[in-house]
Amino acid sequence: MTTVTAPGISTTASTLRRLYFVRFAFAIVWALVMFTTDKHLSPLAVTLLVLYPLFDVAAAVIDARASRATGSPTLLYLNVAISLIAAVGLAFAGASGIPAVLRVWGAWAVVAGLIQLIVGVTRRKMGGQWPMIISGGISVLAGGSFIATATADNPALTSAIGYAIPGAIFFLISAIRLGRAVKEN
Repeated sequence: MTTVTAPGISTTASTLRRLYFVRFAFAIVWALVMFTTDKHLSPLAVTLLVLYPLFDVAAAVIDARASRATGSPTLLYLNVAISLIAAVGLAFAGASGIPAVLRVWGAWAVVAGLIQLIVGVTRRKMGGQWPMIISGGISVLAGGSFIATATADNPALTSAIGYAIPGAIFFLISAIRLGRAVKEN
C-alpha cells in the first residue's frame, strides 16, 4: 500500500481529500438536476452545462494551490485554462443545439481527462490516486464517445450526465483512500 511520507504531501493529501468529497457531492447533485433537462437545451440545462467546467476551474485552482508544496502545478493551471475555454464554448454551443454541446463537452472531457490521468500518475506516491488515473483514462474515452454520439439521430444530454456520475464515484473512492494514507502518516 502506498502511504504519505512527507509533511508537505500529508497536507496536500488532506486538502485533496476534502476537495474530492466536495467534487463528489457537486457532481451527484449536478447530475440529479441535469436529469430533469436531458431532452432539450433549456436555459437551466445550458447554465448547468456551463457551471460544470466552471466548478472544475475552482477545484483546479484549489488543487494547484495545495500542490505547490509537492510539485509543479503547471498541468492544473492548464486545466483551468481548458475548463474556462470549455465553459465559454458550452455557452455558445447551447445556442446551436445538443450536437454542438456534445462536441464541446467531448473535447473538454478528452483534454481534461488526459490532464487528470497525467497528474494522477505523478501523484502515485501520495496514495489514493489510482481512481483518478482510471477516471482520467475513462474521461478520454468518454469524450471521444460524446463527439461520436453528436452525429446520432436525436442525440441527448444523457451521456454527459452519465459522465458526471462515475467521475463522482471515483472522487469519492480517491477521497476515502487519501484518508487512509493521511492517517497512516
